[in-house]
Amino acid sequence: MEYMSQEGYDKLVAELHQLESVELPQVREAIAEARDKGDLSENFEYHAAKREQSRLLGRISFMQKVLAHARVVDTKRLSADTVQLLCKVEMTNLATDRRMTYTIASPHEANIREGKISIKSPIAQALLNRKVGDVVEVRVPAGMMKLRIENIELSVG
Repeated sequence: MEYMSQEGYDKLVAELHQLESVELPQVREAIAEARDKGDLSENFEYHAAKREQSRLLGRISFMQKVLAHARVVDTKRLSADTVQLLCKVEMTNLATDRRMTYTIASPHEANIREGKISIKSPIAQALLNRKVGDVVEVRVPAGMMKLRIENIELSVG
């Protein structure tokens, strides 16, 4: 089971709809056009379109499985007492005295440019169920980090 926000769920549904109703028919049309050109053994357009069709079908299948197992988090049941999914966490790196703010998101919603990190990431795993003022140590690719939780707030609703 995969928990996610309503916004993340809606984005996945929209992307799946786009793939199934727009992109896949376009690829099927490209395959038909390339097939009409004759000899398929050396037809680059045909092979490229078949590869794209395979990629799209794989992505569609993956997204259908994710959505089948997805559960939208009821934001009314969340609290900002501890770090959990859909919380925005402000923390200080104690080694550099720099502040960072991240929202804990499902792996399908994670986007570092938007400040959303996956709940499965090492930092999020170390922060889960911790409270304001707690200091956590996290092993990251660059070594060990000590983080102090400064603030927790719900990022939705």
